[in-house]
Amino acid sequence: MKDMMEYKDYFGSVHYNGEDEVFHGKIEFIRSLATFKGTDVEGLRQCFEEAIDNYL
Repeated sequence: MKDMMEYKDYFGSVHYNGEDEVFHGKIEFIRSLATFKGTDVEGLRQCFEEAIDNYL
């Protein structure tokens, strides 16, 4: 899937806001709203994994 990240069988959408220069996303296919953001790919990945771990 394009523009998606995966961790522990969960998926997160990834978007980039050029105006704010930040990546952001949300955990997809769950009933809760869980979001994450980062200023670079490494930071985005870390926040995504933390969001999944917190959700679980």
